[in-house]
Amino acid sequence: MTETGIMQSTVQEIINALKDKPGALLPILHGVQDALGYIPEDSIPPIAKALNLSRAEVHGVISFYHYFRKTPPGQHTIHLCRAESCQSRGSKQLQNHVKSKLAIGFHETTPDGKFSLEPVYCLGNCACSPAMQIDREIYGRVSPELFDNAINELRELS
Repeated sequence: MTETGIMQSTVQEIINALKDKPGALLPILHGVQDALGYIPEDSIPPIAKALNLSRAEVHGVISFYHYFRKTPPGQHTIHLCRAESCQSRGSKQLQNHVKSKLAIGFHETTPDGKFSLEPVYCLGNCACSPAMQIDREIYGRVSPELFDNAINELRELS
């Protein structure tokens, strides 16, 4: 079976398992993203059909919630905290540095597929602001130098 066929099969299994739940759209979208890492454009029509919704309604929910991705994520996902504590400790400058260093914005992936950049609104590391998370590792007191070192280390491991 092709990769597309596997993805379509996975999406259909998730739809079948969750379509009869009340408010099934969000659980289905979470299920698809959890399984595939994103919500492929071609999964929208079968989701809409199963729930008797328009494609526009499904697309609207996907685009409303920042959590959902419509493109495959990078090999590593970087979450930058944008909550008040981190803002007061320089996260805006860090955000500008990160975007410049990676040459991408939030909800984007580097052309080489290595890094995706996502905003987050609290990592629970306020005492060590500004904070970021790369994959499952949380970093505190993040400076541009610390960020560069972490990214360079990940590039060397790949």
